Amino acid sequence: MVLRPQWHGAPGWLLLPLPGGEATAAELVERAVDAADLLDGAPVPANLALVAGEWQLGVRELRALVDRLAARGIRLTALWSADPRSRVAAAAVGLQSSSPGPEDQASRSEPSPREPSSQKLCLQRGTLRSGDHLEAEGSVLVLGDVNPGARVSAGGHVLVWGRLRGIAHAGCHGDARARIVALQLRPLQLRIAGAVARGPDDSPAAGMAEQASLVDGTIRLDPAPPIWPLERTPDSPAYSGLEPVGRRFGPNLPRPQAQP
Repeated sequence: MVLRPQWHGAPGWLLLPLPGGEATAAELVERAVDAADLLDGAPVPANLALVAGEWQLGVRELRALVDRLAARGIRLTALWSADPRSRVAAAAVGLQSSSPGPEDQASRSEPSPREPSSQKLCLQRGTLRSGDHLEAEGSVLVLGDVNPGARVSAGGHVLVWGRLRGIAHAGCHGDARARIVALQLRPLQLRIAGAVARGPDDSPAAGMAEQASLVDGTIRLDPAPPIWPLERTPDSPAYSGLEPVGRRFGPNLPRPQAQP
């Protein structure tokens, strides 16, 4: 699994790897900024949104990170975290958090069809194991692996911040523009809209995220481009934010937790 941060699009989404290494979250962010400074044609964005996953970040650490980034001319605008305490700390230092507001609750009842980029991004924390089936009306982000025997179905994109070795179905309501992206893409089966394909037999390239997309009616695998598949960002009026995933099946999945 890739153990370094990855940039996804502009105005700047930075996804941290899962916790477990010796480096702190702030050190990983600064390393990513330093690395981006060395890439031609890939300037560090002025506004940065940090997807921290399971990282536990306190007020002191976040405030220090905000100050250190500000010294580089970068404004940290948002923190998307699976940890409630980190979201509270983010609010304390003036950052946006991933908790949906009342207006998002009202919009969930609207049945009108939407493009994948304008639908809610559903968040699944942890690995999906054999027998689990995760469904989402919009796009879904899995912070963990999808093991053999597990299945993910989404009306929009399927994004796996880990290894995809089960079954993934993006665009399950017929959207052929949906994509499947994973740090390691070796599934038993891929589905995009009505197209079906088996996973590749060869080993994945080390340290390279991959994506599956529908091209001329055929599912094709390519290295994932350094852009976030969702076209809208937290600063966009059409962006709906993160929400707990909707329908979960299987004995291994925890009950959905209410966002504070």
